[in-house]
Amino acid sequence: MVRYGNTVVLMSSMALFFVIASSDIGWDVATATFSGDQGAGTTPCGYGDLAMPDYGIETTGLSSALFNNGLGCGACYLVMCYNSTLCQPGSVLVTATDFCAPNPSKPPEAGGWCNPPNKHFDLNKPMFLKIAVQGAGIVPVQYRRASCQTNGGIKFEISGNPGTPYVMNVLVYNVRGAGDVQQVAIKGSQSNWVQMSQSSGQNWQTGTQLQGQSLSFQVTTSDGKMLLSDSITPANWHFGQTFEGNQY
Repeated sequence: MVRYGNTVVLMSSMALFFVIASSDIGWDVATATFSGDQGAGTTPCGYGDLAMPDYGIETTGLSSALFNNGLGCGACYLVMCYNSTLCQPGSVLVTATDFCAPNPSKPPEAGGWCNPPNKHFDLNKPMFLKIAVQGAGIVPVQYRRASCQTNGGIKFEISGNPGTPYVMNVLVYNVRGAGDVQQVAIKGSQSNWVQMSQSSGQNWQTGTQLQGQSLSFQVTTSDGKMLLSDSITPANWHFGQTFEGNQY
C-alpha cells in the first residue's frame, strides 16, 4: 500500500480548478472524464460490442499508464471522485475495456488527460455521472484495484481465417478475480502445451496447427494465479465459436 503525503496537484478545465490532495492508504490518485458511447464497435481490448452482458455499461477506458499495452484489459477498479465540489458521494466498480489514447498536441490540463505519464479513467458516461454532478467534464479521483465479479466461466472466443487454419486467435474475457490476463497457453488433445503470444488487448495468437483436436487452455492473471480449463472444445470446433471454461 502507498501513502500519499501532502502532494498537491492543480488542474484546470474551462475555468474549473480543483486540487488533488493527500490520498488515503491503499488508494492512488488520478483524473476521470467520460466517454459518450461505448456501446458498439471493437475496442483495443478486443471485446467488441461492449453492450454484451459480460461487461454491460460498468466500463472504462484507461490511459497508457494503466493500459499496459493491452495487458491491463479486464482489470477492475473501484473509482470515486474526491476533493471537488463536482463530486457525488460513493464509488463505482468498473472493468477496463478500452484505451484512452494520448493527445500530444494538448497539455495535460487542457485536453491531454491521457498523455503519459498521467493516470486517467475515461469512464462510460453512466458511471461518470454516479460519481460526478451533471455538467462536470473532468474530476479528480481516487482509485484502487478491485476483484472482478463475473457470471459464468472464462470465455474463449476462437477466430481466424479458414485459408490459414494454423493461425488461431483467441479472445479471453469474462475473467473473475484479478481480471487482467497476462499469459495464455493452449494444448490440443494430440499435442503439447504451446505458449500463445499477445496480438492486441486480450487477443492471443498461435501458429500451431490444432485443427481436429479438442482444446485446453491455461490462463494466468496479474496476481500470478493460473487456471486450467481442460478439453473445453470438441475436436470439430471451428472459427467463430465461443467456449466457456473454468473460473477463478
